[in-house]
Amino acid sequence: MPLALYALTAGAFGIGITEFVIMGLLLEVSRELNVPIASAGLLISGYALGVAIGAPVLTALTARWPRKHVLVGLIVIFIIGNAACALAPTYGWLMAARVLTALTHGTFFGVGAVVATGLVPQDKRASAIAIMFTGLTVATVLGVPFGTWLGQHYGWRTSFWAVTLVGLIALVVLAALVPQDRMPPEASDWRADLRAIAHRPVLLGLLTTLLGYAGVFAVFTYIAPLLTQISGFADSAISPVLLVFGGGLVVGNLLGGRLADRNLIGAILGTLAGLATVLGLMTFALHSPIAAIIFTGLLGAAGFATVAPLQMWVLSKAGGASQSLASSFNIGAFNIGNAIGAWAGGVVIDHGPGLAMVPITAALFPLLAIAIAVIAVRASKRAALMPSCNPVL
Repeated sequence: MPLALYALTAGAFGIGITEFVIMGLLLEVSRELNVPIASAGLLISGYALGVAIGAPVLTALTARWPRKHVLVGLIVIFIIGNAACALAPTYGWLMAARVLTALTHGTFFGVGAVVATGLVPQDKRASAIAIMFTGLTVATVLGVPFGTWLGQHYGWRTSFWAVTLVGLIALVVLAALVPQDRMPPEASDWRADLRAIAHRPVLLGLLTTLLGYAGVFAVFTYIAPLLTQISGFADSAISPVLLVFGGGLVVGNLLGGRLADRNLIGAILGTLAGLATVLGLMTFALHSPIAAIIFTGLLGAAGFATVAPLQMWVLSKAGGASQSLASSFNIGAFNIGNAIGAWAGGVVIDHGPGLAMVPITAALFPLLAIAIAVIAVRASKRAALMPSCNPVL
């Protein structure tokens, strides 16, 4: 794999830390800025909303720019946004800075995925996407725990200064290693692009992504209470167990890319089926500490094994639409799935059968995703056969 691909991974690493590090610093932020913990939690929702809105809008606005310039510009905004977070004097300032930073997220991964696929032969495209997303998984495994520790010991602002430094390093690496576009920028019209993305196969692919990741985050959002209240772990054991989850992310991400390169449809259906199985069995595994650790790792692996196949599906079905725009829409779908999954898990806890039943309830999401994926595959096959079905006159 070319070095430029790992430059994209470095950018993904920085963005991944920014998205998740706030989860471990909510208490510190709420105390210093004198806001309720629930308001501090909205900093996560604000970021997700920024990703969902910013991904298609910013991608459409920069569609005619050289992709390298887009990536470098996004990292510059990322650096400014994190510095603004570190300097935030008020809660409102911090929220605005978080949303500003989030605007870069979806477009970076969307454009970066297209650049990554252009750096490698066609039979390695899904693996290239998986390697870029490894930056996000490594951020979850190493960057977020370190950022949380840093913020707890030296103040939460220090964590954002550290992420700003990561952004500066990523900027240098991207500028040095990512080549200029081999092809001219996409001469696309955003209205035509939106019409192409509104086609049924693409919309079904986006819905599949949303449902699959809703299942992951319905459980992952509440993994700490699941491990402490159901499995019996002490609070101090949560971080080490989550390292197992992070290790599963890395393995599953790379495995999903390999499987998608060999058989895209099989990879989509197989990884979603694996995710549904893990979530269903996790309900019973949580009652044993050892089994709980194993299934926490399997959840990470099964969840991220779906990423590269789903991203490749949307790219392959976008047709005449801008590949970058289609890719960024799929990143937005991932984030909307995160928000829906967290909400659904909370409903099960507060108004449903309770915390212990969150995993098996979450399994319904990937099962629905499989049904949608089957419909999408059949629709694509019918569309492919249509031109050859001319009536004999």
